[in-house]
Amino acid sequence: MSDKIYVGVDLGGTAIKVGICGESGKLLQTYEGPTGAEGGADAVIERIAQYARKVVEESPFEWEQVAGVGAGLAGFLDIPEGIVKLSPNLGWRNVPVKKVLEEKLGKVVTIDNDANVAALGEAWSGAGAGIPNVICYTLGTGVGGGIIIGGKIYQGSFGMAGELGHMSIVPDLEAIQCGCGQFGCLETVSSATGIVRAARDAVERGDKTSLSTIHTLAAKDVFDAAKAGDEVALRIVNRAAYYLGRSMATLAVILNPQRFIIGGGVSKAGDILFNPIREIFKKYTQEQVQEGVDIVPATLGNDAGVVGAAGLNLSR
Repeated sequence: MSDKIYVGVDLGGTAIKVGICGESGKLLQTYEGPTGAEGGADAVIERIAQYARKVVEESPFEWEQVAGVGAGLAGFLDIPEGIVKLSPNLGWRNVPVKKVLEEKLGKVVTIDNDANVAALGEAWSGAGAGIPNVICYTLGTGVGGGIIIGGKIYQGSFGMAGELGHMSIVPDLEAIQCGCGQFGCLETVSSATGIVRAARDAVERGDKTSLSTIHTLAAKDVFDAAKAGDEVALRIVNRAAYYLGRSMATLAVILNPQRFIIGGGVSKAGDILFNPIREIFKKYTQEQVQEGVDIVPATLGNDAGVVGAAGLNLSR
């Protein structure tokens, strides 16, 4: 077989997922194994190399067909040099991932931020396939993001572009402090964490809501209650949607994307979240800017990271 293949690595705190994609972005084979972060950076990088070789060995392809290896990593990165400057989740500091992996694998290795990589995956073969300019939100514990321009990740001057969750968008009188240290970040209201915090606050205030009967609240509980007509839950969901829509309206006049893609666990809420986001976006965006722009759910799910990582060497 002569076709080129690309290996993607999605490095998580507990598991490493690797996969093979062809040039179309189709995921052809996957393998997953434990991270073993307690063993230190050298041991984790060795596992990445082992898993990368294993996924190819278990496929119909040959190692010689691998045209590049990409890795999505959480933390502060020096992307051109391929160095993880700081990864709190893994306890890494100044780890030269690119250099070490290239020595172990004999292939070109490219790294990028995990949120950027997930965005690239969706843009390459997910909800943004065939669309060159997209902006992706990942709504989970926090709010991640990625900006794709001309089919390529836009990283900014120092790799900090696309930190959508840290747009300061909530007015001062409503703002609370974000984990980043600033106040009023989008993440404080539109992440799963922010939604659950708002629900707990409502329960503690004594607001009349079905949420008060749930011992351990999750974001899904809030959305389910909103769908059932709970006014407090609906207010919380609409507030999260409001600030997402406002943030998109701001980005639209700056970057004029054709599509906004929303992924992550919170995005599974469906129309009760997406409809108000679309309404707010239209309300706060000029007609000429919103024309042709749509807001859609992500389609790749947990595969977005590994697909996007595989595509890193195609998008350079």
